[in-house]
Amino acid sequence: MNCKGSESLLSECCFKDWGVTDCTHKEDAGVICETGTNITSNRQFSVDNSLGLSDDLGLLFDSGDGCDFSINVRDLSEEAELTFCVHSMILMIYPELNITNESRNLTMDVSQTCHPHVSAFLRYLYTRQIDVSITSAQCLHQLAFIFGVNKLMEDVGRVFTSLIPEDNTFRTQVSMYEYGVRTGDLVLQENVLQYLSWNCEFFISSPVWSTISFHMMDALLQRSDLVVMDEALLLEALERWIQDKGDEISSEQQASLLNHIRFLLIPVDKLYEIQFSSSVLHQNHEKLYLTGLLRGFQFNALPFSKIRNKMDNMSNDYLPRIYTADGFSVFINDTTINYPYYHYNYGQNNRIQTFSTPAHPSALYKEQMVQWQAQVFLTVQECSNYGVSCDSFPVARLYGYGNQNSYANTIRFSNRLILTCKNQNNVFHVQDFKNDMAVIPTNSNMGLPNPCPDDYSFRFVVRPEYI
Repeated sequence: MNCKGSESLLSECCFKDWGVTDCTHKEDAGVICETGTNITSNRQFSVDNSLGLSDDLGLLFDSGDGCDFSINVRDLSEEAELTFCVHSMILMIYPELNITNESRNLTMDVSQTCHPHVSAFLRYLYTRQIDVSITSAQCLHQLAFIFGVNKLMEDVGRVFTSLIPEDNTFRTQVSMYEYGVRTGDLVLQENVLQYLSWNCEFFISSPVWSTISFHMMDALLQRSDLVVMDEALLLEALERWIQDKGDEISSEQQASLLNHIRFLLIPVDKLYEIQFSSSVLHQNHEKLYLTGLLRGFQFNALPFSKIRNKMDNMSNDYLPRIYTADGFSVFINDTTINYPYYHYNYGQNNRIQTFSTPAHPSALYKEQMVQWQAQVFLTVQECSNYGVSCDSFPVARLYGYGNQNSYANTIRFSNRLILTCKNQNNVFHVQDFKNDMAVIPTNSNMGLPNPCPDDYSFRFVVRPEYI
């Protein structure tokens, strides 16, 4: 480089030529010059202008110039059909299509509801770029499955998960689950079921509840991560669903669903009321119903040590779901930092609540209370004031004190933290406590995205279960 010393940037110096150097110490710019080999005519320099290739190929698809291959897209009923002229050379990149030099057309059967998304999908085959929305995700996944574009299937599958919380009507989630069943996508099925389980109380009050299939209801009722006020509410929702379905659900299917209800965990006062129920399910399966009620009363009246040996065949019957009834949960809605902060002065901080719960839902423990304190920390100082070390925020803490340890040999507490958007009915995260603490993960680390990152509330749920 030929520099005069007045340049502010090295790029302002003149370029002498390749391999020409006359470095002296006074011209030293903080580098060490070494004698190198002469540049030969065989040396190559990389030039990469591929960034614009995707756009150019997209324009080629849009124009259709030089296209030599027809793709006919029809509905299974053959009432609707679309035709696209594309370039066979592009399609040959995808071996699953079996396109040869002699091929001139291809006919695909695609549901009419997905026809509006076919053009964007074919353009993706050219550009490897596409926008996926809640309305297009399922169709794009289906088209990728038909065309054998596995990379797009994987990418859209991940998008499915991020889109799950976006529909508060639950129609999209139900549709996604049924699609997962048809395609055998177990991951998609589990992701949807988890979300619907967390939002179960909202789900059962929605119009979509009465439309779900038997196999979806069967899968939901077997789960222990259902977030619902209590088991009695779940039984009422099942009875309403069976009544709405009418003859569509066989007697055998009704019985199998009723067997998933955990009568042992229904509060004893509600058990008493249920025995006088006149629901269709009660009338059709009176013996099964009464058996469940009897077991429920026994569970509430006898010590667990007395009936433990009989529980082997009951599997999850005595394991709680996530019950949010007032007696076993507390809600913290305030996520603002208050100044000045008076530690141990509960009246100055709405993010600290003290409450008590029965040691267990069984009637035997109804009067035996356990004390709890629920806390949400937003700063290092708040953690320090309570002798807690925190590395990230927010942090939730739920710890019991007083006589909790007296139940250590009989009852364990598998407590849960539920995060809910304040302004909409949307549970987007549920987690357990480790050493009384629950560190809220970042959005990127959550199984589902946080649709309200700065405006959510905390519900602390106490979950006693027999050991």
